[in-house]
Amino acid sequence: MTEDRLHRRGVGAVWLATFIWAWGPVLVKWSALSGPTFAMCRLWVGVCVSAIALLVTGRRMTWTAFRACAVGGVLFAADIGLGFTAIRATTVADVALIGALAPVAIVLVSSYRLHEPVSVRSWVLVGASFVGVVIVAVASAGAPSWTLGGDLLAVLGIGTWSAYWFFSRHVRERFDPIVYFACVMLAGALTMTPFALLVDGVPSALAGRDVFAVVTVAIFPGFIGHTLVIWSHKHVASWLSALITQVSPVITAVLAWIVLGEAIGPVAALGGAITVGATMAVIALDAGEADEQHLEEAAEKVS
Repeated sequence: MTEDRLHRRGVGAVWLATFIWAWGPVLVKWSALSGPTFAMCRLWVGVCVSAIALLVTGRRMTWTAFRACAVGGVLFAADIGLGFTAIRATTVADVALIGALAPVAIVLVSSYRLHEPVSVRSWVLVGASFVGVVIVAVASAGAPSWTLGGDLLAVLGIGTWSAYWFFSRHVRERFDPIVYFACVMLAGALTMTPFALLVDGVPSALAGRDVFAVVTVAIFPGFIGHTLVIWSHKHVASWLSALITQVSPVITAVLAWIVLGEAIGPVAALGGAITVGATMAVIALDAGEADEQHLEEAAEKVS
């Protein structure tokens, strides 16, 4: 197969992953489960999926690997716990667009850690991204499903995701990705379970739609989406993959309108366009300086 055809298939895989990821927040809101309970169930399904992946590939999880990777699981549990709770508390569009700032935070912190100067143009774009989020939040105020608390939880999620990303970037250099994600799922499930049980109690029964939502989020955005992007690494430039995945919040907002009836007004839509557009510009400007994995993973803010 020619490299040109592989490139086209790789781009198609990234677009498919972007569309799959966009469904995650919508399914969380569609379910009747609370954020912590949904996160707990999603993580345990992830444990099962990871166990199957380990079995099929002949890999195994060691105590040494689990101890080294467990912090990643704690951070991941905190991130999806905050994210899912935010989705239940405010509009899906707000959470998706606020989450779009995560790549900006990662690029800036990475530049600081590497002592790389950030251009005035990049700072202007970063400021535009934040202005866009403020516009979205202000324009959404008063909507039936909007709350300030939910938006603030989404903002906190930028910090937990960034922390998880930096930890993962450091540890995954020493461990196989399948083993690493298996450790993260198990540590995350063990972390989230007591918290969810303390907050929500033991779930008395799960409705069919809740089971469907949890399993679908774990398998499709959680496993298939990442697998598609990982496969595309060799065939699609990092900056192009990152820019494509940044369209996901826009698709999420449209899906929330179609499936959940969460209409987004013209002012909020303008704010969302500013946020996504400025973030994409930051990623594009950083493309010449950042390494491949830096940009790929910075854009992979998924449930």
